[in-house]
Amino acid sequence: MTSIAVRCVGLVKRYGDVLAVDQLDLTIHEGECFALLGPNGAGKTTTVEMMQGILEPDAGTIEVLGLQWRHDAAEIRQRMGTQLQETVLPDKLKVIEILQMFRSFYRKGVDVEAVLELVQLTEKRNARTHALSGGQRQRLAVGTALVCDPDVLFLDEPTTGLDPQSRRQLWGVINDFKQRGRTVVLTTHYMEEAQRLCDRVAVVDKGRIIALGSPAELIASLEAEHIVEFASEVSFEIDVLQSLPGVRAVHLEDGVTRLTVGRVHEAVPALMSLIARRGVDITELTTHHATLEDVFLSLTGRHLRDG
Repeated sequence: MTSIAVRCVGLVKRYGDVLAVDQLDLTIHEGECFALLGPNGAGKTTTVEMMQGILEPDAGTIEVLGLQWRHDAAEIRQRMGTQLQETVLPDKLKVIEILQMFRSFYRKGVDVEAVLELVQLTEKRNARTHALSGGQRQRLAVGTALVCDPDVLFLDEPTTGLDPQSRRQLWGVINDFKQRGRTVVLTTHYMEEAQRLCDRVAVVDKGRIIALGSPAELIASLEAEHIVEFASEVSFEIDVLQSLPGVRAVHLEDGVTRLTVGRVHEAVPALMSLIARRGVDITELTTHHATLEDVFLSLTGRHLRDG
């Protein structure tokens, strides 16, 4: 039977009149990579900071590795690694000195040279942090979370602001950690990141989990394989579009018509025939495989990047 790494029951967090987390229930199993996926302001960071013991919930309970923050805070901190959304490190210290300092906070852990290799900073071991690139700083921040050899690793928006190469390098670090049977809990609004890294994803909106499952399960819930989008000066009736072969759903937004389709090879020719019969000019036509972004849009009517 799989053990539980993190369990949240009835979590509530308010900031004045704003309900940031609303009766959230969640179970994360040991050995899985789990993501909280949602737009900025959805409550992802607040939820993770309560899991990390940074914030105290207004209501509800949290267990980390079978322990509770109220009674076992010191033990939990010894067994978890944390990378915050923004990590400020002393500019004048060298990379190796930063890792040695963080390693000294824990009673056990891994050799800092091994961590340098893991986060691909061996060649920068004697560089001062102010001389590092954004991607190198982010990998160093993850390195400070890994020096204690944690059982559970919390990563809050770990690749925000990184270029594609740096993002993929960090994905490799996360995958290496997971392959050792450890637990990763991350927040992200990058759909590709969640699909590439995670065993399960919780889609969060307005402080609530609105969908939960593997990326493949969530995408399959659309009952469609592709998304067809087109823009035209003249709008088509929704019922006409829904009657096209293979079309499962229709969504209109800012002059763009979005069709969720199960059989793209039938839907696109039928759409083009309709456009030709109406004598309408289209300015854009694209198709793509359904993604977690499409799941979120289907559930909320908004994009992940919307605030």
